[in-house]
Amino acid sequence: METYHAGSRTVQDRAGVRELADHVGRIIGQGIKPVAAAFLELQPLLILGAADPTTGKVWASPLTGTPGFVRATGPHQISITGGPRTADPLTPALAEARDLPVGTIALDPRTRRRMRVDGQLRSTARGFAIEAERVFSNCPKYIQRRESYETVVGREPAAARRGGELTPAQAEFIAAADTFFLATVHEHGADASHRGGNPGFVQAISAHELTWPDYSGNAMFLSLGNLLADPRAGLLFLDWNTGTTLQLTGEARPEFGQDGERRVRFAVTEAVESAAALPLRWSAPEYSPANPTPAR
Repeated sequence: METYHAGSRTVQDRAGVRELADHVGRIIGQGIKPVAAAFLELQPLLILGAADPTTGKVWASPLTGTPGFVRATGPHQISITGGPRTADPLTPALAEARDLPVGTIALDPRTRRRMRVDGQLRSTARGFAIEAERVFSNCPKYIQRRESYETVVGREPAAARRGGELTPAQAEFIAAADTFFLATVHEHGADASHRGGNPGFVQAISAHELTWPDYSGNAMFLSLGNLLADPRAGLLFLDWNTGTTLQLTGEARPEFGQDGERRVRFAVTEAVESAAALPLRWSAPEYSPANPTPAR
């Protein structure tokens, strides 16, 4: 697989960073190195992004477990014990998956480190196995530090609330967010990435539309490049205290300003809100010093 497809190249050229992108792109490999394997085994949370083959909708879904539930089982494979909640919109697609293109991201708020593994997923007797095709880490930019977490015993997920638009409470949930995860797809695979900023950096401008700035990052433009090639996307917002999740699917389109500013506009087609969906409760955030002040 080529490091970049035409969509990413288009954004790189518009930003004037193709040479830098070629240099940074050397971090992308196929193998899972020992340091990466050790990092994965410490994580209680993994975000998985994929398109449901039946509906075509793209979702970002959280997977949780006791550290070690995600681990490298070889230089090119990771295994995941367990799976998403029954009510998760990706659960039917994952249940009988064979060679399903997926993107994953493991983010550790304690250290502001993140690692991405993209590849082909198949279901197993204990959960899933992913044959890795792209493995790489990103810088700590825009990651809020959360120094510790606890697993809340007895936290029971509520029934999922589904709708075709955002409720006022969900719009407020989004406005208060300092982090979300973005799932995108392209012709040969899928990707899951992190977006962070001070509360208010994502805005629900109507019951059907969100927008957020695309902050300067690693110059690869994998997510924006995917969106130019295929606008389908999935968003995942978490409440790091209560475990509530808000999953959105729809279409996202990058917008390029004359001053070099980039924004993404996301049209919501379905929203799934699940109270107490995750058993993790994290400490209060220390916002990243890289976060710009949100525009008002």
